Amino acid sequence: MGDIATTESTVPELIRTHTCGALRATDMGTEATLMGWVHRVRDLGSLIFVDIRDRYGVTQVVARDDETLLALAKRLRPEFVVAVSGTIERRSEDTLNPKIATGEVEVAVREIDVLSEARRPPFQISEETPVSEDIRLKYRYLDLRRERMQRNLQLRHRVLMAARRSLDEQGFLDIETPVLAKSTPEGARDYLVPSRVHPGEFFALPQSPQIFKQILMLGGMDRYFQVARCFRDEDLRADRQPEFTQIDLEVSFATPDVVFGVVEQLMQTIFEANDESIEIPFPRLPYAEAIAKYGSDKPDLRMAMEIADVSGVFADSDFQVFHDAVAGGGVVRALVVPGAGRYSRSQADKLVDEAIELGAQGLVWARYGSDGPGGPGRDVQSSILKAAGAETLGRLLEAVSAGADDLVLVAAGSSAEASGLLGQFRLRLAQREGLIDEGRRALTWVVDFPMFEWSETEGRHTSMHHPFTAPRDEDRDRLDTDLGAVLAKAYDLVLNGSEIGGGSIRIHDQPLQRRIFELLKITDEDARSRFGFFLEALEFGTPPHGGIALGVDRIVALLAGEASIRDVIAFPKTATAVDLMTGAPSTVSPNQLRDLHLRTDS
Repeated sequence: MGDIATTESTVPELIRTHTCGALRATDMGTEATLMGWVHRVRDLGSLIFVDIRDRYGVTQVVARDDETLLALAKRLRPEFVVAVSGTIERRSEDTLNPKIATGEVEVAVREIDVLSEARRPPFQISEETPVSEDIRLKYRYLDLRRERMQRNLQLRHRVLMAARRSLDEQGFLDIETPVLAKSTPEGARDYLVPSRVHPGEFFALPQSPQIFKQILMLGGMDRYFQVARCFRDEDLRADRQPEFTQIDLEVSFATPDVVFGVVEQLMQTIFEANDESIEIPFPRLPYAEAIAKYGSDKPDLRMAMEIADVSGVFADSDFQVFHDAVAGGGVVRALVVPGAGRYSRSQADKLVDEAIELGAQGLVWARYGSDGPGGPGRDVQSSILKAAGAETLGRLLEAVSAGADDLVLVAAGSSAEASGLLGQFRLRLAQREGLIDEGRRALTWVVDFPMFEWSETEGRHTSMHHPFTAPRDEDRDRLDTDLGAVLAKAYDLVLNGSEIGGGSIRIHDQPLQRRIFELLKITDEDARSRFGFFLEALEFGTPPHGGIALGVDRIVALLAGEASIRDVIAFPKTATAVDLMTGAPSTVSPNQLRDLHLRTDS
């Protein structure tokens, strides 16, 4: 490509007068200098049309008449970086392009300067043709030029600017907290950073600014926020990142209602940045109700399809499996799937196979036959018709108000097991049957989480959120008698079935904090080693406080309609925590390891 004629001597003098998305009909007759990437070239012999692109848009330029200029234009290729100067003219009627903002005008080129040549890229930039994610990530700098990524990152910018504006207007201070901090693992693993000047000692990258933001409340900052980078060395999961961004905030003298009011106003502003409006306040759903009705603590409320308790139908039935489940303290629950009554018997039976694949003991289906509800003979069809009898199954269908075209799925077990299984089918079948209102934004608060959950692997209770979460005042007495019944002042914000934020009112009383550590089997010695500075700080007058962390990556992905958060992050890692573009993580030299007083086993 060395034969491209350039005018490099003029490059330092070039000044861009307009972006590639700026020109309009009102600019006709004036001069412009555009700079950007060659998007497309259309060679018509005596006329050569070139589309020039930058992040603001695309402008058509045309070379004509001048043989030298035409010869240079013929050698342009997609992704060359060029500067073009000329006069703004109106396009001919047959070339008007109403699909782009600059579609009424073109630039009649007087000069073309090639600022940078380009190899042929491994995939098309000008069109959103399918490309494997590995290739996109390896050549991320090329992927970033595509319209999809440009649009997503511009949305991300607007969301963060809107968030900052909203929180500033609500009296919050933007305060940075340390990235090199003390390791206080509880949950996911820390990323450790060895200290060169303190051999054998380590910093940790923060999983969240949790303790620091609480200390800011002790320090009288009253209202803090931060667009925080956080790091978690988690086991590999499809849509998680080892480093991620959250809007972190904390409020002194807070109740849940205070935090909800702040966040709802914040979310309204964020949605406005995407030209959307949402209604506040958001509904509130207790955790136990969410699990019972939707089988999830992050329910998708864009469709109804509530799970119903039908234990009473089977308490005295002849179907031994369900009868025994109820007699043993379990439950029988049912899910009505609108429209799925048209499934063939084999299709319905395949749902039972799916349940087994999900690890369930089994799944039962029932529906009305061709006569429909209340028809002659009360025709009922079911996978357990012979075992349970038509009369019991008829009562089941009546209890859930099933219609002629509905399919009813039934599961038994503990509340979590039965509703959990039906909750998975609720999402699967709603997607298959097109029952989700894709144009709706369903936001809800899930509240009153259990404070503790039992870990079989660790043989102890662990925090469902984190150990600084306060119990509900009315449940404090249960800390000595029934940890499983203690509910926390914790809350999650859910959007369309995805958790986009989690927070709580914190413990501000040192004896209670020590008591929680004790219940979590964190010894006094361990507590002093990991949290001693924080426990000491609690002795110097601590205001009640609470807050939340909102996941920027997830919020932007949902607003952009992207299935993966990797498509709204400029430089993400793969699902295996690898940066395909730079090759990180990588080995380091023996000299670097020696300086850090480290050695590897390999």
